[in-house]
Amino acid sequence: MKFCVRKYIIEVTENNYLKKIILESRDSMVELSKKAPDFTLNTHDGKQVSLSDFLGKKVVLYFYPKDNTPGCTKEAVSFRDNIKSIEEKNAVVIGISLDDETSHKKFIEKFNLPFILLSDKDAKVSTEYGVYKEKNMYGKKKMGIERSTFIIDSEGIVRKIFRRVKVDGHVEEVLEALDEISSRS
Repeated sequence: MKFCVRKYIIEVTENNYLKKIILESRDSMVELSKKAPDFTLNTHDGKQVSLSDFLGKKVVLYFYPKDNTPGCTKEAVSFRDNIKSIEEKNAVVIGISLDDETSHKKFIEKFNLPFILLSDKDAKVSTEYGVYKEKNMYGKKKMGIERSTFIIDSEGIVRKIFRRVKVDGHVEEVLEALDEISSRS
């Protein structure tokens, strides 16, 4: 049995276990040329980081499904391998997934990632950015992060949104977007 309560779906399973599923909300979707919603999340070492901490720099905010999976590893390594080019454009990279701090720490150490990974365990930020969605994997439906990237300018305004990101060639798209933002300034 399922029933809707505001922006949640509550599902009662066979053993009467209640499961809360967050619904995508149109009013929480991030829009181009609007202020990016601020948030505070934990890093791999338990420190709290807010998006507003990076005002004055461009931010490549990327959401990814899971640490240490093939596509997510390829994406993270691609950002790692291009970090100098990104930093030369006065930008930082921040990754967000539902994984916990311990998982992020292992992922960072294993692949020598030189950027911040944040833990969004309750999917609050992912939901606010409109990337926490129902996914269909091998015929099973479940909630998860849709790979997406948001390019935010130095004043905190969303300048480019990439949804349903394909990993191959994505960093090149990000670098082009950073150049476009720079040329407008």
